[in-house]
Amino acid sequence: MGYRLASLESGRAVLVDGGHLTGDTARWWDLGGMTGERLYDPMVAVGEPERLHELGGTSGVPDRDHDGVVPLSGLGPPIPRPRQVFAIGLNYRDHVDEMGREAVGEPVVFTKFPSCLVGPAADVEVVGERTDYEVELVAVVGRRCSNLRPDEAWKALAGVTVGQDVSDRRLQIAAQPPQFSLGKSHATFGPTGPAVVSIDLLGDPDDLELTCTVDGEVRQGSRTSLMIAGVPDLVSYLSGICTLEPGDLLFTGTPAGVGDAQGRCLRVGQTVVSEIGGVGRLANRCV
Repeated sequence: MGYRLASLESGRAVLVDGGHLTGDTARWWDLGGMTGERLYDPMVAVGEPERLHELGGTSGVPDRDHDGVVPLSGLGPPIPRPRQVFAIGLNYRDHVDEMGREAVGEPVVFTKFPSCLVGPAADVEVVGERTDYEVELVAVVGRRCSNLRPDEAWKALAGVTVGQDVSDRRLQIAAQPPQFSLGKSHATFGPTGPAVVSIDLLGDPDDLELTCTVDGEVRQGSRTSLMIAGVPDLVSYLSGICTLEPGDLLFTGTPAGVGDAQGRCLRVGQTVVSEIGGVGRLANRCV
């Protein structure tokens, strides 16, 4: 009884057809119209996963005619106003190696300020010569929670989505010691979407394929099973420090192949496509 929760550019919450999330358009059903406007806001809808399961039906879409079709450019970030956005650095061993770092005992945690979030087909503004790409699985919290055990983590999530952790590498290391958050938070540096996909629609949520291409060339390719700390451990760790709220986002880290390590950062005119099997696809043009 899964669902795929998205947000139109107008800000209205919708359910979308997963069969279209790897293409250029998506069929949608208006959640406000289905619930007497109670779930018109995605920030309200994400906190009611049980109701979304009921509305989604057995195939993840309602058993009724769709309300419209929208291009991916007509979708905003599925979670437009999260209270907290956590992000994990150096969470794939091959990325640790390519960046010349060492793995540490606890997760490297920073934030992407919510003002950077944009939709799945939004333009990304290149800043200087070291604007970089990082495809990531993003976990989305579905209920208020704290002090979770790892085996409780998946049940606390509304689902997962695709994220692109765009980074200004110059600013990221401009201070000593380095600070990540500002360099990760320029306007447009947080493409997400196309939808929050409920966990029951994923074959194995701990082993998803993720890829990133730039102008059709594969730059990153890995599986989430290769993360140093998986989603359950990360959610448990964070919930032991902060109370997590519905709609909070967790960018879980990126694998090897980033541009800065190769001297191949993003340039104006390029298109970055980020995809996670069973979850969806982002396509972002560099401007």
